Amino acid sequence: MTEQNSVKTNLTMLTDFYEITMANGYFTSGYRDTIVYFDMFFRHVPDDGGYAIMAGVQQVVDYIENLNFTEQDIQYLRDCHLFNDNFINYLKDFQFTCDVWAVQEGTPIFPGEPIVTVRGPVIQAQLIETMVLLCINHQSLIATKANRIVRAAQGRAVMEFGSRRAQGPDGAVLGARAAYIGGCCGTACTICDRDFGVPALGTMAHSWVQLFSSELEAFRAYAKEYPNSCTLLVDTYNVLKSGVPNAIKIFQEELLPLGFRPAGIRIDSGDITYLSRKARKMLDDAGFEDCKICASNSLDEYIIRDMLMQGACVDTFGVGERLITSFSEPVFGGVYKLSAVEDSNGTITPKIKISENVAKITTPCFKKLWRLFDRESGKAIADVITLHNEVIDDTKPYEIFDPEHIWKRKTITNFRAVALRKKLFENGKSLTTPRDLEEIKNYCQQQVDTLWDEVKRFENPHQYYVDLSQKLWNEKNRLLSEHSY
Repeated sequence: MTEQNSVKTNLTMLTDFYEITMANGYFTSGYRDTIVYFDMFFRHVPDDGGYAIMAGVQQVVDYIENLNFTEQDIQYLRDCHLFNDNFINYLKDFQFTCDVWAVQEGTPIFPGEPIVTVRGPVIQAQLIETMVLLCINHQSLIATKANRIVRAAQGRAVMEFGSRRAQGPDGAVLGARAAYIGGCCGTACTICDRDFGVPALGTMAHSWVQLFSSELEAFRAYAKEYPNSCTLLVDTYNVLKSGVPNAIKIFQEELLPLGFRPAGIRIDSGDITYLSRKARKMLDDAGFEDCKICASNSLDEYIIRDMLMQGACVDTFGVGERLITSFSEPVFGGVYKLSAVEDSNGTITPKIKISENVAKITTPCFKKLWRLFDRESGKAIADVITLHNEVIDDTKPYEIFDPEHIWKRKTITNFRAVALRKKLFENGKSLTTPRDLEEIKNYCQQQVDTLWDEVKRFENPHQYYVDLSQKLWNEKNRLLSEHSY
């Protein structure tokens, strides 16, 4: 499924105001053409999980390709009476000329990794900060949550049902896109099918059943209209006393004579574990062993896991608000920090942010991100961040070490080193074409499968190591020593 959304809104002014005030200051202070390097990274996996899923890259590409200040934008800036006239004229003729690298969508990512790097004139690199963070923070959050829920379902299909509970239209549409990347089989969001090809799914609400004179007649009307895909909502009144018996009656009277089999029933309330077991027996006894049972109603990975442990007879899950909002931890927390400055001779000077909060100390320099895979098992061993001009030679033994506890060292052999990031823009020109969303989803599943099960635990997952090369560690340590007081 190739993304078909051709309507691109100009979001150039979706910036934090300080990006414009700083840009004006860079311009008037003579830094307009200074080349800088910014990294996006995150510090913490949502829900204390073992990994996150990269998503939202295509929306960053769409945004950058459409960067331009409209007459309305320029007039607004003039009316602020804050900005230099020459700076405003510069924005009027604005052209993006940066280089951009990013990890591919669907890739498992870990704290501290430079998942996006932007190199270019400081005004341009600073201007896109908000939208880079917005796109990737939101979709990576939802893709990560979806992947957890899908894994909890243990091979059963999970449908994203959260449009009406999302934070606004983009939260619904792009959230559904991200949920599909994370492993969901489809969405209730119709426009996401039209624009991105994510299968739109859904049957009826309780209002359908309530509108008719009886539950039986409501089921009969639906079965006549959709005999080849008949799924009936059985909990409007009483699941076991009327819902399932009436569904069975309609299956027998309306579907079988036409040569159709029922698609399923859906239970949206009550003790679904208990009700699904009873409903399963009733359906099986009536000869409908192939009729699937769908469960919905404020589900998440923990509830789904517990339901299945308790013997729930559920074939598919519809998950809404707790997925589309990542209810348990609704912030991804990616940040965008300066890591280096390049002078006119091409010399790169590393920059570091130091804090008493150790987690907020940044890793300086223009960098490259690698993933090391064991050739025998195919499993990911560790990630390594190196200087941009370093190459990890996987034909030779390579020593990795914990960058915080440097005495923890290990020499690995028989491994494969893969550079994780792709170049998206060169001198402002896009180097990419939209990837097929189905391809991204399948790639995500393949890459998650390279992680050890211990990393995928919901509680207390094994820490996956993100190491620094010795050269990069030396640079970081040097800067820390220089700025110590």
